[in-house]
Amino acid sequence: MPYPLYLPTTTSGDIEMVDQAAAGVMPVASIRDAYLAQNRRKRLYGGVILVFFIALMAGGFDLADARNAGGFWNGITRVFDFPNEVLSEASGKLALLPGHFVRFMPALVETVNIAGASTLVGALFAMIFSLLATRGLARWPRLIPLFRRLMDIMRAVPEIVIALVLILILGGGPVPAMIAIAFHTAGALGKLFSEVNENADLKPVEGLASVGGNWSQRMLFGVVPQVAPNYLSYMLLRFEINIRASAILGFVGAGGIGYELKNAMSWGQGKYDEAAAIFLLLFVTIVVVDQASSVIRNRLSATEVH
Repeated sequence: MPYPLYLPTTTSGDIEMVDQAAAGVMPVASIRDAYLAQNRRKRLYGGVILVFFIALMAGGFDLADARNAGGFWNGITRVFDFPNEVLSEASGKLALLPGHFVRFMPALVETVNIAGASTLVGALFAMIFSLLATRGLARWPRLIPLFRRLMDIMRAVPEIVIALVLILILGGGPVPAMIAIAFHTAGALGKLFSEVNENADLKPVEGLASVGGNWSQRMLFGVVPQVAPNYLSYMLLRFEINIRASAILGFVGAGGIGYELKNAMSWGQGKYDEAAAIFLLLFVTIVVVDQASSVIRNRLSATEVH
């Protein structure tokens, strides 16, 4: 009995034709012609989609450029003018940079504190929401879609929008920034935490349930110890993102080093040395945090493997 010959294709129609050819129903030449024709159709469809995508991108760029005040092609030649002004002025005032570092260090510490507090608060709510939105672990299984949509909403709203609303209500300062970043962090980490929870072993949970443990005890002692390394890894990654977010929110009056950067750039020439010092502080801080969190995440990964 001859074995069917399968050609390198993923469609059931081609497999059926190959089987027919092996049974003597269709000649091999017909199979080859059909296979080549199908490949030509795939390339044609791919080309049409690519052309449509390029046309869509070109149309969108043309529309955006037409609504832009200066025009892209007119402004692209001056894209390095502002950095050159900042660097030239900062290079002439290098002796003042150490003093600027000391002056803006409290604002940098405030920015890092905003990021750290918002990450911790957001991770706490993310852990609760993720456990309530995970099948097999949820306290109220019928409400799983509700908690998932809630997390979708929380991570869909940008931090700057939340911060602007809170600034109108609470006034400027670090509190609106912390609440805005924590709100967004809860939704973003909640999605990641729920995916981690789905891989948790349910045997400890069942064991705690058999001895009378309530839902909180089952989650705290049966699930959290399993997923804590992954939780911490995602929290560190989110902490890096929140440092940048807290600096950006300073531009809208949320405090921190972003507020000082806005003031330095608003003054224009004469204050560019301060802007350069703030840029350097932010750059060094983000690099240090990124490297430290990468080392911690690598150690956590190595611990999980062993």
